[in-house]
Amino acid sequence: MNELDSALLKILIKDARISFADIARQLNVSRAYARARVQALVEEGVIEKFTAVVNPEKLGKTISMFVDLKVSPQEIEKVAEELAALPEVVSLYIMSDLRSLHIHTLTDSHEGFDRFAKDHIFGRPEIISVECNSLLKRVKHRRGGARL
Repeated sequence: MNELDSALLKILIKDARISFADIARQLNVSRAYARARVQALVEEGVIEKFTAVVNPEKLGKTISMFVDLKVSPQEIEKVAEELAALPEVVSLYIMSDLRSLHIHTLTDSHEGFDRFAKDHIFGRPEIISVECNSLLKRVKHRRGGARL
């Protein structure tokens, strides 16, 4: 990757629907070159996918919770896959100690989160401990993807 590719990625992070002609104008390159570089970045796996960023509050998902679980190491992959498949789970990470999951959930109410926790976390013998925090205020977030 060079400086032009970095500039190209910054443009796409801001607006993945931008036309190749507009990318070319901003980078002072041809439309064909812009298209070829985007395609190359996709093929190389630098760009994994193009997606929409949805405002969860506009969909009534106003309760943002961060859940940290300690899980029996032999069960961590299974628990991670099961929880990741749930609609309430926005993101889920297996942490470097290989027994912790860091989970971000979005629900429409505290009752909705309580149902989620009761149905999918509490009472599971492979989950050793649970810590949970509610989002108070967003200061900086990755809307639109990583910043380069």
